[in-house]
Amino acid sequence: MNPLRRLICCAALLAAPGFAAASAASPKEGAEYQLLPEAQPTDSGRRIEVIEFFAYYCPHCYAFEPYLADWVKKQGDNIVFRRVHVPRGAQVAAQQRLFFTLESLGLLEQFHGKVFNAYHVERVGFTQDEQVFDWASRAGIDRAKFIDTYRSFGVQAKLRRAQAMMEAYRITHWPMIAVDGRFLTSPGMVGESASLGGNDALQGTLQVMDTLVARARADKK
Repeated sequence: MNPLRRLICCAALLAAPGFAAASAASPKEGAEYQLLPEAQPTDSGRRIEVIEFFAYYCPHCYAFEPYLADWVKKQGDNIVFRRVHVPRGAQVAAQQRLFFTLESLGLLEQFHGKVFNAYHVERVGFTQDEQVFDWASRAGIDRAKFIDTYRSFGVQAKLRRAQAMMEAYRITHWPMIAVDGRFLTSPGMVGESASLGGNDALQGTLQVMDTLVARARADKK
């Protein structure tokens, strides 16, 4: 199924509670998750690396964020969690650069949710550099320091790395979660496979993630 159609279906389908719970708790390869044909390198040691591929403009990512944030807190030191803002043309470039600027400044956890809120609730455009600079300044971030970092070689390198990772992980839609450099799952996959919609698809995705993290941890023993 077309990735965009998959996400639309995810949002529209009615839940079937009994089957859905069983499906998410016992996920099947090719349905609730995919196995990458080539494992990607991780540098998380004995802990399990979990990566979210997302975009600020994406309504599905916005809806998933509070669920994912709570899940990450509960995992604690069991995992190493990272986010990667995916590229998608010139109109998204400022948002992607905003993300990696906050990450470079060590401000991501403080402002990540605020960026989502600014875009989806306050309707801040984030399509032009000046819109990003003005928002950062209003948010209390040093404007000059932010702009210097935004335009730095370091952020440019992060943008190139994001593109390479998107290709290596074969990211076709978002939000998408990679576990241990081997497994991929998403609300779109879980929603389509288990006939889940809305919040149920998001909760089901967390169940699949629990299973994949446990499997990856067992494989490391």
